[in-house]
Amino acid sequence: MIEIRRLSKRYQRHTAVDDLSLTVAAGEIFGFLGPNGAGKTTTIRMVAGALAPTSGQIILGGHDLAKEPALAKRLVGYIPDRPFLYEKLSGWEFFEFLADLYAVPRKVLEARGPKLLTLFELLDWSEDLIDNYSHGMKQRLIMAGALLPGPRILVVDEPIVGLDPRGAKLVLDIFKHLAEKEGVAILISTHTMSLASRLCHRIGIISKGRLKAVGTEDELRARSGQDGDLEDVFLKITDGGAPQLLSEVFTS
Repeated sequence: MIEIRRLSKRYQRHTAVDDLSLTVAAGEIFGFLGPNGAGKTTTIRMVAGALAPTSGQIILGGHDLAKEPALAKRLVGYIPDRPFLYEKLSGWEFFEFLADLYAVPRKVLEARGPKLLTLFELLDWSEDLIDNYSHGMKQRLIMAGALLPGPRILVVDEPIVGLDPRGAKLVLDIFKHLAEKEGVAILISTHTMSLASRLCHRIGIISKGRLKAVGTEDELRARSGQDGDLEDVFLKITDGGAPQLLSEVFTS
């Protein structure tokens, strides 16, 4: 469902994403891990169609995002790490806006909308202005809205940031259902190692714009030579440990 071919993004002298290639199959949850500034969010935004690449190709459900943007984007639900919403709309008005944007028929909106709002525990606030929602409620509204058109591909940046434990569990259960029962391809960028370990079928680790390793957690563990948890594997692959430097800094 998602094919990324030799994707790069450059800003003058800085290369944010460098020659990145990966695939995400239908029904697969792919975790995208990396340090701050590694290029995760840049990649996510390019796949979602919110940012143009410098070079490379993105194929979504068989449609080239550059050549057939409307067809490709119709397949995608995008959940950013920071919810951007029209806060003078009510929750339901936001759904109506999305329905117009994605050409969701009125009958579908009226049938699916209340169910999604109920699922994300927002139905009682659907007539309230979004301006009055908490951060967690806004994040849940963004997620509910992303699912309204029935996307075949879900692109998610830090899905549980700002959610309480109940909300986080709900979201993880929804992602599992979408992948296993609906065949949705899900690309998730996250810093939360436990989430990636519990949820993702495969994991890609990016550092300094380049994809360092891809595989299941066991495959990454074998490649890194680490017997510990995913955090140990991640630090080994990204050279994230600095015991010698710590010793030098704090030597009395």
